[in-house]
Amino acid sequence: MAALKNTANAQKVQLDVCIGKEGLPVGTLAYVKEGAREYSVFAYSQAWLGHPARFAISPDLALAMGYQIRKPPTKDDARFFLALADTEPDAWGRRVIARAHAKERKINPTLKALTELDYLCDVDDFSRIGALRLRNDKGEFLRTVEQGLRAAAPLLELEHIFEASRAVERSQESAQDLSYLMGKGTSLGGMRPKCTVLDDDGTLALGKFPSVKDERSITRGEVLALRLARQAGIETSNARIVLVKGTPIAVISRFDRTIDHGRIAYISAASLLQAGRNEERAYTEVVDAMRMTCVGVKADAQQLWRRLVFNHLITNVDDHLQNLGFLYAGNGLWRLAPAFDLNPFPDKDRESKTWLSEDTGPIMAIETLIEKSSYFHLTRPEALAVLAEVHAAVTRWRSLAMSAEVGLTATEVEDFAPAFEHPEMDKAKALIRDCD
Repeated sequence: MAALKNTANAQKVQLDVCIGKEGLPVGTLAYVKEGAREYSVFAYSQAWLGHPARFAISPDLALAMGYQIRKPPTKDDARFFLALADTEPDAWGRRVIARAHAKERKINPTLKALTELDYLCDVDDFSRIGALRLRNDKGEFLRTVEQGLRAAAPLLELEHIFEASRAVERSQESAQDLSYLMGKGTSLGGMRPKCTVLDDDGTLALGKFPSVKDERSITRGEVLALRLARQAGIETSNARIVLVKGTPIAVISRFDRTIDHGRIAYISAASLLQAGRNEERAYTEVVDAMRMTCVGVKADAQQLWRRLVFNHLITNVDDHLQNLGFLYAGNGLWRLAPAFDLNPFPDKDRESKTWLSEDTGPIMAIETLIEKSSYFHLTRPEALAVLAEVHAAVTRWRSLAMSAEVGLTATEVEDFAPAFEHPEMDKAKALIRDCD
């Protein structure tokens, strides 16, 4: 855990913020806790401001000298500047950290309560999303594993990790289970059990496990959606099913690393919009922001619209702005990251979490998407052509679902059927037919 330093009435800790595989210093982050108040302060280093590759590392951090303060607008919002907040552990990672801390407090009752800084620093440096890295006053990157230990488990250890995660879900975890899981989480993926692993080829990947609460094969469903998305012309990471004693684990390649473990800067769409966690925002606002900050805006806006159509037709309604991201493309510009966290929800209404636009509200009908397609740099004929491609891919979902690559049984396929076979698919087919 990050040790807090007492200064008069406040607790304060200072960390270096670095970037990339080489750990190039970018600036200084100071975290302050005054009673219930937690906030942070950041200042770029003169070296970074003078560096030829410099860029604003976060949309809310102007590339300028001097200290900038981040005070969360509400108690639910991040205490850290948004690109740093994107690297915080997700709900599953926080659960593991909190459980480990609770066990430590039973042994040492004087141990202080966790702070938001503890959560930020308890993500493995090796697997932290994006390119930003944290370093303490001893020159150590946080969280760095002990000498001789691996920062990410190889794929062959999935069984051990899965068993440890299942113990946490059942509230039966040992200190050893928690020690094994600590730091192996990610900022991507929400409450579901998962970990960072090294794939067979040495690249970084995400291992996503079934939950004890699952009523259908969620892991196979996600791999189905990702593979179907690729057939629909959507850029996605490689995804496959790995069986661990008959249990299907989804292994999904990380898109923020290069082959030689170089790190690519990442921000979520929520950070791009500087959106509060409880704010209703719209995809048209994302496109507006992309016009100011992205390279290849037209192609990325068209790709985003294609994803919205796909999400609607497979009933992926968990489309909050943390599930959409951008990778740094150089020269101060960003590009749309590959799609991730695509899941069909056969038991939910077909209504998007993120609005299409401020005047249309959530996505509930394919016709509304067509009407707004011009905002995404598509003419109506172009939009209908994209719809035809996506629709054709989605109609093939059953054969892909039962293929060896996905492995759903006939019964499990029927469990997912309402997500893929519904009146909106019929409306899409009619629109496509009418334009022929």
